[in-house]
Amino acid sequence: MQIPFLSFTPQHQPIREEVLAALTRVYDAQWYILGQEVANFEAAYAAFNQTAYCVGVANGLDALHLALKALGVGPGDEVIVPSNTYIATWLAVTQVGATPVPVEPNAATFNLDPARVEAAITPRTRAIMPVHLYGQACEMTALMALAQRHNLLVVEDNAQAQGATADGQLTGSFGHANGTSFYPGKNLGALGDAGAITTNDDALNQKLRSLRNYGSQKKYYNEIVGYNSRLDEMQAAVLSLKLQHLAEWTRQRQAVAALYNQHLAGVGDLILPTVATGSTHVYHLYVVRTAHRQELQQHLTSQGIGTLVHYPVPPHRQEAYAGLTMAEGRFPIAEALAATCLSLPMWPGMTEEHVAAVASAMRHFF
Repeated sequence: MQIPFLSFTPQHQPIREEVLAALTRVYDAQWYILGQEVANFEAAYAAFNQTAYCVGVANGLDALHLALKALGVGPGDEVIVPSNTYIATWLAVTQVGATPVPVEPNAATFNLDPARVEAAITPRTRAIMPVHLYGQACEMTALMALAQRHNLLVVEDNAQAQGATADGQLTGSFGHANGTSFYPGKNLGALGDAGAITTNDDALNQKLRSLRNYGSQKKYYNEIVGYNSRLDEMQAAVLSLKLQHLAEWTRQRQAVAALYNQHLAGVGDLILPTVATGSTHVYHLYVVRTAHRQELQQHLTSQGIGTLVHYPVPPHRQEAYAGLTMAEGRFPIAEALAATCLSLPMWPGMTEEHVAAVASAMRHFF
C-alpha cells in the first residue's frame, strides 16, 4: 500500500465545486486586493479564534514580523524563542533588528519550558514568542503569568496549532499579537502562501492594517513606513470556505493520532507524542522519536510510506545564524530532537487501514 506523507485529496475533492465557485466569484468581481473576501475571512477567523481582530497578511513569516514591528520590538531588544522550531520564528525576530534568545523545550512535549524561560530573562528581554509546535498548545497559563510578572510582550507563533487550546483557551488568543500561517500544508491551508495576525487590541489592529499596506489606510496617504504584505482575495475566499470544515478535519487528525498511539505502543524504542496537562493537540504533525531514525525512514520509504524530518538542523546550527556563535552542544535538547524526530503520515481522510499498515511496517523494522 502506498501511503504518502500528506494527501490533499480527501480534503479537497469533496469541496472541489465549492472552491471553484468561490474562485469564480472572485474572478468575476474584478476586485483582487483587500476587498470583501478578505474582510469576510478576517471576521470569520477572528470569531473562530475568539479574538476581537484578525488582519490578513501575505504569509506566516510576515505575520510574526509585523506583529513584533507593531509592538515596537526592535534593535537592542531580546526575544525569547524556542531552540527547536522552524527558522521562521527566529527570522521574524531578526527582521525587526532584535536578538533571538533560544530556550530549550520540555523534551516530552517539544514546547517551551516556562522554568527555563524565566531563567533566560535579562534586562533586555522585551518579548516571549511561544511556538505551539506540531499542533500542541504550549503551557500558556504559566507563560502569560511569567510575562505579566516581568512586564513582557507575548507573540504566539500559532502556525501549526489552529484550534488547539491551553486550559480551555484557544491558541492565538493569549498574546498581545499572534501570527499564524495558512501555507497549504497547515491544518487550515490556502492554495498558496497566506497568513494572519490575531489580536484583541484595537490600536494594534489599526497599526497592523497600515503596516501590511505600505503604511497606509487611505490610498496614497502614508502615515508610517510600511510593507506590502496583503492576504489576497482568492486565498481569502478559499480560506473562508475551508474554515467551515476545520473542526471536522481536526477531529479526524485527532482520531488518526489515537490510532497511532494504539498501534505503536511498545514498538521498538519509539517515543510517542506526549500531551501536557491542560493542553490539547490538533496534530498538524504526528512526530515520534527513535535512535534509529535514518534506518527506519529508509525502511518505510522502501515500503511506499512517506515520512519527513521536522527539523533536521535546529536554528542555532543554521549557517544563517553562524554570527551568533552558538556552538554545537549549546542546546542539547534541541539537537537531540533534531537527530531523532520522525514525522509519520498525517492527514484528514487517513483510515485505520493506513495507520495499521504504517505500524506493521514499523514493527517489522524493529
